Amino acid sequence: MTDPQRVNIGKQHPAAYKTLIALSTQVEEATAAADLDPLLVELLKIRTSQINGCAFCLRMHTRDALKKGESPDRIAVLPAWAETGYFSEIDRAALRLTEAITRVPDGHVSDEDFNAAAAVLTADQISAIAWLATVMNAFNRVAITSRYPVGS
Repeated sequence: MTDPQRVNIGKQHPAAYKTLIALSTQVEEATAAADLDPLLVELLKIRTSQINGCAFCLRMHTRDALKKGESPDRIAVLPAWAETGYFSEIDRAALRLTEAITRVPDGHVSDEDFNAAAAVLTADQISAIAWLATVMNAFNRVAITSRYPVGS
């Protein structure tokens, strides 16, 4: 539900929002250059948005993932990814790192989480995933603060 008192911070400061979009474009290019699967990239966006409770970004990136061919089953079990056989070693390392970055207030990115990622991912992949998590956390905060409408 839209709150008429809420300020859409992207519209209030459009130059800042455009800069965030430009950063997002750079990060998308970095994920491609790091040879990260585009479906995994969408799952990382979804997982970040699940943790942050961002309905707007969840809807958008779930639709994007489905359009790109992601399995509804993998999307459905994403909050419990560690308990399933749906995800590869690379997927698991990327999800673990993304969760650690998103949950920085819960204990920062531990050496254990970072080392688990480094055992499977290249330095370029780690960096691209970290930037992706950073950008998604920023977008989630913009949408949540501005109360972007979802549904009726």
